[in-house]
Amino acid sequence: MNPGRGTPRFAQYPACRDPENLVAPEAGTDAPWDSWRSREALQQPTYPDAQAVEDVTTALRRQPPLVFAGEVDDLRTWLGVAGRGEAFVLTGGDCAETFAESTADHLRLKIQALLQMAVVLTYGASLPVVKIGRIAGQYAKPRSSDMETRDGVTLPSYRGDAVNSYEFTPEARIPDPDRLLQTYHHAASTLNLIRAFTKGGYADLRMVHHWNRGFTQNPAYARYESLAEEIHRAVQFMQAAGVDFDSLRDVDLYSSHEALLLEYESAMTRIDSRNGLPYDTSGHFLWVGERTRDLEGAHIELLARVRNPIGVKVGPTTTPDDLLGLMDRLNPEGEEGRLTFITRMGAGTILENLPPLLSAAKADGRPATWITDPMHGNTITSSTGYKTRRFETIMEEVKGFFDAHDEAGTVPGGIHVELTGDDVTEVIGGSAKLDDESLQKRYETLVDPRLNHQQSLEMAFQVAEYLRRDL
Repeated sequence: MNPGRGTPRFAQYPACRDPENLVAPEAGTDAPWDSWRSREALQQPTYPDAQAVEDVTTALRRQPPLVFAGEVDDLRTWLGVAGRGEAFVLTGGDCAETFAESTADHLRLKIQALLQMAVVLTYGASLPVVKIGRIAGQYAKPRSSDMETRDGVTLPSYRGDAVNSYEFTPEARIPDPDRLLQTYHHAASTLNLIRAFTKGGYADLRMVHHWNRGFTQNPAYARYESLAEEIHRAVQFMQAAGVDFDSLRDVDLYSSHEALLLEYESAMTRIDSRNGLPYDTSGHFLWVGERTRDLEGAHIELLARVRNPIGVKVGPTTTPDDLLGLMDRLNPEGEEGRLTFITRMGAGTILENLPPLLSAAKADGRPATWITDPMHGNTITSSTGYKTRRFETIMEEVKGFFDAHDEAGTVPGGIHVELTGDDVTEVIGGSAKLDDESLQKRYETLVDPRLNHQQSLEMAFQVAEYLRRDL
């Protein structure tokens, strides 16, 4: 990776904390970003009552922003730093958040897992780690089919709590626009909890390191004990040297989600009075998925018009021309930190399909930050009938990501994983050797399988070893 050690170049504006600095267009006027309405919009729910949708989006436009423009600008700067190899990005959280699990306990455990991973990665890379949660907005999911059939009964597919309910009844599966307002309020309470946890001492480096030492005391993870001991000695050295640990009690944790539901994203977009530019205030970092990244589609049209840093999932069918087209649409001027490519190739194909994309981007010269999503290309069905992933296959794709960047002379900028802080049993393998029979113990996801707390930390220790290799 050969990272430099430059000073991050932050936005020229101070972080905006005043909601009145971000304003929605006046009622009855067309917003510039609503040009998406003239494009094909895939993966959108079919609401039975158009007037109800209009009433909800009107109400959403009156709500305060969930995030602020200065925070968004800071994250865009950090992503540019990561793209240069001077920071590393950690993105993690639920496949699909649910309203029922938007509780303090669930959120605390997720934050704890992310903080523990970040400490290990920071030490391994000797770089700042940019922490982003799939949090406070990941309430909707694209589906491969509009309909689902069980025991001869066919109903609309579950598209996440922002759209309908998981219960398999005709009433529960009707898309309900009122859920967009519920999404906003759950996201707001989640962000309040995030700020309380990350700014109130819960993120103290010494506490997080103590949690990690407990992890390596488990015999299943003994292979990581030497690295944990190195970190322990480093913390002890910092204490002995008189480092001000009060300054290490707070962290920045940014929010992200797939910008899937266009009515919601459009309604949450505001004009920043500092610069007159639009920001999607539903989250700091927004991405478009493999199913909705069509260059002429509605999702790319909307995201091209907001100032947030944007991610695009790119899979094995992505061509170099597709990649350059995305750069033309989303980052024509080549602004650092604006565009992130999140690769989801599959462990078996990454070394075949990623190098041509890296070569094309390198030849083009416009900056992009590269992150690996090793989860979505490696989903299997277990012998017991569960949708799952194998930990070793996930890590094989992570290794392939690093190897491809080493060969191309480009920067592996981060990882993007589906995880939870709970001790679920949804992904098989790992040092704990979860097998197919283990899945039934605590299989709790409503959509895709997630790494549990221990598997997340194991991934962090292995990625730290890759990062140390590139120093």
